[in-house]
Amino acid sequence: MNKISKAAIIGGGVIGAGWIARLIENGVDVNVFDPASDAQQKVNAVLVNSREAYAKLTDGERRSEGAVQFFSGTQKAVADADLIVESVPERLDIKQTVYAEIEHYASSDALIASSTSGIMPSDLQSKMRHPERLFVAHPFNPVYLLPLVELVAGKKTDPKTIERASEIYKWLGMHPLHVKKEIEAFIADRLLEAIWRESLWLVKDGIATTQDIDDAVRYGFGLRYAQMGVFDTYRVAGGEAGMRHFMAQFGPCLQWPWTKLMDVPEFNDELVDLITNQSDEQSGHMSIREMEKIRDDNLITILRGLKDNRWGAGETLGEYEKSLST
Repeated sequence: MNKISKAAIIGGGVIGAGWIARLIENGVDVNVFDPASDAQQKVNAVLVNSREAYAKLTDGERRSEGAVQFFSGTQKAVADADLIVESVPERLDIKQTVYAEIEHYASSDALIASSTSGIMPSDLQSKMRHPERLFVAHPFNPVYLLPLVELVAGKKTDPKTIERASEIYKWLGMHPLHVKKEIEAFIADRLLEAIWRESLWLVKDGIATTQDIDDAVRYGFGLRYAQMGVFDTYRVAGGEAGMRHFMAQFGPCLQWPWTKLMDVPEFNDELVDLITNQSDEQSGHMSIREMEKIRDDNLITILRGLKDNRWGAGETLGEYEKSLST
């Protein structure tokens, strides 16, 4: 299995910090560059949570923690890294500027991964001298607990780059999902956008509050999705006759005008105030750090339960535990 010993993180925000946590947990030394004056403070706050989470997550003996070192520029951060992770703001011009700096200073065989949640890798690599080593590795927050990482190749990405990256992410305890065709927003965020858009309409039209919608997900279909996804959930709903029966029974409703997925509510101050005020009323009594702690504890319980059943994300966790002893 392809292992790495040193990585560089360019951009230490929520996602970048999550990558740092997962990497150092697996014994990888991490160099970090983020120009923000409070970057180190924010990263360290995430690492407090991640260390506590990993102490509860597995029964296996954990790998010796890698070191974290902060640098004042890209040059020294990427110089000896095997994997370079770009997690800067979602602007193509900023990312392309970062890649130019990375290519100037990085090792010729270092992989370059973008954490972008929607920009096509062909656009990202369009101005690179060596675009064959760039790919998208789109994770999900918290990166140190959720195993899914979507791997997306651009037109100039070498297929061997994806193969090598897939092995690295498996070794890190993740489930690499190779997106077969390049597309904006990839797979998971396209699904999330659909439910987000419909949720905004339900709040705007006064049908539900933000808490009503969260309750509909976490007390209902969210629990099914956490362990069976979309299509297996509906296969079971079709009974003994399976998916064909489900499609025959519920397929016609796709033509009914229930959803507003092709329409977007006007994004104005009124909508922002409505959503923000309801969200504050729902969860404003907790700090974000408190919410992150609750989130992590709940995810650990779910992941460990799935591991016991050797199912879904729990199967990935079980395989990762086995690898810790080898």
